[in-house]
Amino acid sequence: MTSIAVTTAERPPAPTSALIDRVRVAVLVDGTPIEPIVRELRDGVRALDVSAPEGAAVEIRLATPLQDAVGYWHPDAGWQRSLPPDWAGRLNAGLVHGSAIGCLYETSGQTLLAFAAQDATTETHLVFGVSEQRKLFAVHLELIAARGPFTLLFAGRSPSPAAALRLLRRRLVGSAQLPPLALPEAGRAPAYSTWYAFGQEVTADGVAQEAERAAALGCGLLILDDGWQRGGRERGYAWAGDWQVDTAKFPDLAGHVRDVQGLGMAYMMWIAPLLLGPDSPEWQRLAPYARIPSPTAPGAHVLDPRERRVRAHVLEVCTRLVADHGLDGLKLDFLDDATVYADDGGDPVGPAMALLLGDLRATLGSLCPRGPLVELRQPYLGPGMSAYGNLLRATDCPADATANRIRTIDAALCATGGAVHSDMLMWDPEATAETAARQIQSVLHAVPQLSCSLGELSPEHRDVVTFWLRQWQRLRPVLLDGEMEPGRPDELYPLVRAHGGDAQVVVAHAERPVPLDLMRHPRADLVNATAADGLVCVVPHGPVRATLTTYDARGRVTHSGPHTLGPGAIRLDVPPCGLLTVRPPA
Repeated sequence: MTSIAVTTAERPPAPTSALIDRVRVAVLVDGTPIEPIVRELRDGVRALDVSAPEGAAVEIRLATPLQDAVGYWHPDAGWQRSLPPDWAGRLNAGLVHGSAIGCLYETSGQTLLAFAAQDATTETHLVFGVSEQRKLFAVHLELIAARGPFTLLFAGRSPSPAAALRLLRRRLVGSAQLPPLALPEAGRAPAYSTWYAFGQEVTADGVAQEAERAAALGCGLLILDDGWQRGGRERGYAWAGDWQVDTAKFPDLAGHVRDVQGLGMAYMMWIAPLLLGPDSPEWQRLAPYARIPSPTAPGAHVLDPRERRVRAHVLEVCTRLVADHGLDGLKLDFLDDATVYADDGGDPVGPAMALLLGDLRATLGSLCPRGPLVELRQPYLGPGMSAYGNLLRATDCPADATANRIRTIDAALCATGGAVHSDMLMWDPEATAETAARQIQSVLHAVPQLSCSLGELSPEHRDVVTFWLRQWQRLRPVLLDGEMEPGRPDELYPLVRAHGGDAQVVVAHAERPVPLDLMRHPRADLVNATAADGLVCVVPHGPVRATLTTYDARGRVTHSGPHTLGPGAIRLDVPPCGLLTVRPPA
């Protein structure tokens, strides 16, 4: 299916037609050009429908003039957010790895091309980048046709990638075969995870003590990570497969779960259900269906989800854990390993994973009276997965505040349901209060997951955690439900803004001027997540009288009083990693 051409310009020519703005399209089925079908939808969105015989090779070619393009974003962009040449831009997208979504934008942030595949299950190979020969930006999508038409959605020119992707997400939700998995309230509360705090050295008593401390801080969810299971005493995964409880660590897991739930916390457990190791009692039975070693889990092989016996095994172990121990849900890890079977010449992996996860959704829904909590993580957070998981977590980035910020925002830009969760938060126990605060501030626009040893926090760090979790709870309606604008992806989102109703929240991760429209949103909370001792605010109107209050990283008030703002730029004193609240005068 994939051409041997190195660049997009070297492929056989095909006639193109206008699609949207200055984007042109060509569609080929088994190498033969066909006339594209384009539909006009609301909100400046257009749909491209491609119908082809089942099993035919489909290629969709998109191209737009370079103009002032500075960056190309997609959910798997990682640190590559500039303009790759078309001989370098490659992505394999499917249900459990990546998504066929992309956005090209210019210096002002306005978009030049923004698209999303409506079908998240069809495995799609994308080739993208700057064509040196043609002086264009090209995106080619290659796939094998399924039974129905393959539809690409396009947003017209928008003021920012976030604005364009909002339009596309609304369409994706409306066209999904399954609605997003409902989100219980516990999924919108701060969470405590055992992973960075305990590693695999978890015990019922140790976790229960931390759960009490977490509940007192306002956490509504506990996630018991790796280490609860028999064999889980080393970082390899040769033991994986039977998923039995280590009773030396948890003599009565069901009773332990009830005790934690009695604190007002939901309880989830980690599992990697597609892993199978040679030391597992299940190895002899299931080894024929685990032919390929895991690329990410040392010592384990990957169970092939296309096999009926594998799907039955996964459903059995997941159901047993939830039913036997009264869990509120599961943290599903290593699902992306299923893609090791994507190119073996057999049936596609995506439909098999959709079948497996659909059965799991139905079963967990019947076991969890308040609805199941199911955590997924990058890179399997695409729109198609919102039907099967409702906690969408950034992939592991321990103590990396910058990566946590970028990954949670990337996840939010393509999320069609659930709640985006941060990677677990940890920091140096001997670091400054500002350092600890910055870890939380980096993910204020997501649901924070704590994973530090709460019982060992210094008084300064306890102040930080208490204050910033309280602020997050107060600002949650804007942070989670408001309209977020993080800026250009290639700049790594230095200024993250959100607004809803009369309120706005701005988190400054770099020393950038902060736009402050107090006419539309008179209640403002500005977080100075930098090492500077102030913020420069730009008020487009004025003068405006307001009451300003500043807090340091530990939540101590450093100033409070009336102030006149605007018009124009004004520098306001805000402690490093501190908070400034702006309120209309009483």
